[in-house]
Order: sequence, then structure tokens, then C-alpha cells
Amino acid sequence: MAAVAVHQFAQCITCHAWSPDRSMVAFCPNNNEVHIYKLLEDKWEKVHVLQKHDQIVTGIDWSGRSNRIVTVSHDRNSYVWNQEGPEWVPTLVILRLNRAALCVQWSPKENKFAVGSGAKTVCICYYEQENNWWVSKLIRKRHDSSVTSVAWHPNNILLATTSTDGKCRVFSTFIKGVDTRESKTGSSSDSKFGEQIVQLDLSFSWAFGVKWSPSGNTLAYVGHNSMIYFVDDVGPSPLAQNVAFRNLPLRDVLFVSEKMVIGVGFDCNPMVFAADDSGIWSFIRFLGERKASSSGSKYGSQFSEAFGKLYGQSKHGLSNDTVEPSRAHGVVHENCINCIVPLRKEGSRTKRFSTSGLDGKVVIWDLENLEDVSDYL
Repeated sequence: MAAVAVHQFAQCITCHAWSPDRSMVAFCPNNNEVHIYKLLEDKWEKVHVLQKHDQIVTGIDWSGRSNRIVTVSHDRNSYVWNQEGPEWVPTLVILRLNRAALCVQWSPKENKFAVGSGAKTVCICYYEQENNWWVSKLIRKRHDSSVTSVAWHPNNILLATTSTDGKCRVFSTFIKGVDTRESKTGSSSDSKFGEQIVQLDLSFSWAFGVKWSPSGNTLAYVGHNSMIYFVDDVGPSPLAQNVAFRNLPLRDVLFVSEKMVIGVGFDCNPMVFAADDSGIWSFIRFLGERKASSSGSKYGSQFSEAFGKLYGQSKHGLSNDTVEPSRAHGVVHENCINCIVPLRKEGSRTKRFSTSGLDGKVVIWDLENLEDVSDYL
């Protein structure tokens, strides 16, 4: 089994992020606060509580070099937190949103961050030295619904987004005075801020969890129809392929190498997807151990469990004892996994990552000694 540590921090966790040295973890316990825990003498202890938002915190990202935390919330606000001595001091970001902020991510150079929102817009925020505040430029009139996730290309210019309109889009975010011309590469070399590079209409359902590969050559995102999409040569003539699976939908993905992706979601168990030598992607295995089921009714039992989760439990309020069999999907997480974060990188490969979910757990996974997936790392 690949899970090396399981930490029960809260009853429910909406998102989490790690400090640069991985000694602290910040997460939202499904409310308007951000709790920061630190590992002290082999025990995790709460050392800070960030209290500034008025509603549930939906996104957290901790910058690796500048040691700054950015948070976004349903209250339509965003804060950048700087550590000054023992305290974390917030700086308000002018987002100019009239709907909830849903996701956030620092750019690779950490001079910008992107915020997706329910207002069908994406805010690209940067620091103005003269006025000593964070301001935003908006990408408007491109999305037809809420922006569910954002992902930066390694070149610090291109930004990929997914939306509940079922589409994945790639934009140029070049800001004069913030970015340099040398950083503009490929098809984005002549693009202005907010210009749409490509729109991918592969999914006919909500789209989530977009990510770029370490080289930036491949894009992956998931649909609420239990499919994952892979796109190569992002530009005017992209090469796309999709992988369908019979399990519950995914919510987020992570490239651990150029040929391997980890997907997490409603099945409570991380899924491994990999590309062969010809570039064809396929589902490989689940990371967590799965309880054995009878061969005669394997598919029927999976269908009935999925149907019970999506229909019976929510409609009739079944007790925990009644839905216990559905936990065969994953023995570590007991509810939907909604966040996956890389932990240890070796070059362009990620050997260790963490997941958090609605069960309040943060689980650390290690791919080091898994022989059946080592060929793809």
C-alpha cells in the first residue's frame, strides 16, 4: 500500500497546502478559518489560525520560495499572508468579484496568482510596489459558468482553466511590467493579456482539476462523467484523447511524471493513469488496497454501491452502518478526495504527494517502492 501516513486533522477538509520545507500544513476545516499545524516532536500541533474571511475558504496555496500563503473564499475576497515574526499578517487583494472565489494558484515565478470564481471570470493578481497592494486584471466574457480550477504553465504565461460549462480553456496572462518578453514562448509569443489560445470541448459535463505536465507539453483535466482527458500540442491543432472508467468521477489530478497521472475524487481512492511508449493513456490501478469482491457480481455490486452513494444516501439519509460496504472503494479515505498536492520532487518527477478529503484526513502517499508503476516514473 502506498499510504505512508494518515492524519485526522478535522471532521472535514476543503483544501490544504504545505510549507516550503514541508514542516507545516495549512488547511481549511470546512469553515471560514485556515488552521496551520506543525510537526513538533513527532506530533502535529496547531500553531496558527488565520481568521480574516467571513465565509468558507475554498482555496489555499503556499508559495515555495517567498513563503507566502494566498487564500480565497466564498466571501469574494482573497488575502496574501506574510509571516512577520510569530504572526501571519494578511494583505487584502482587490478582486472585484460579485460571486464566490473558488480556486487559487501561485504562478511558477510567484509574481502572480490566478483566482477562479463563480462570476465566470478569472482574476490574475500581481503586486504593485508603488501602492503596496495586490491588484487584479480580469479575464472576462470567456467562460459560460463557474471556473472550477486553474493551472499555470511552466512558462509563467499560459493559464489553463476548467469550468462547469464543460470546457477547458488556455489563456495568455502576459502583464506588461510584470512579465518579460523572454518568458513568452511558443504559440503565446504574440498573445495579449486575456487572449484565448485554445478552447477544448471534450466534456459534456462539469470539468474539474486541470493540470500541466512538468514539461508543459501535456494538459490533463477531468469531467463529471467519469472521464479524464489528455491533450498534447496545446494550440491551434491539439491532439486529444480521453479515458473512460466505470468508477465514480474524479475531482482533481496530479502529474507525477510526463507519463503518469494520479486522479482523486468521489471514489475515495487515488487512481493511476499512465501513457505507454506510443503515448496512449490508460487506467493502471488503484493506489489504495481494495477489498476482494465476488467475481460473479463485481460490476453489479459496484453499480449498486455507486447508485446508493449518489441517490439513496443523499435522498433518504442512510445511517453509517448502511453505507459501510461502499467503503470498499478505499480503505484510507472514507469520503470524497477533493485536493491533491505534490510533496517531494526529484527533477521533473514527484515521488510523494498528499491528499485531503471530506473525511477530514490528510494522507501522505509514496510511490517509491511500487514496482508496477515504477516504469512510468
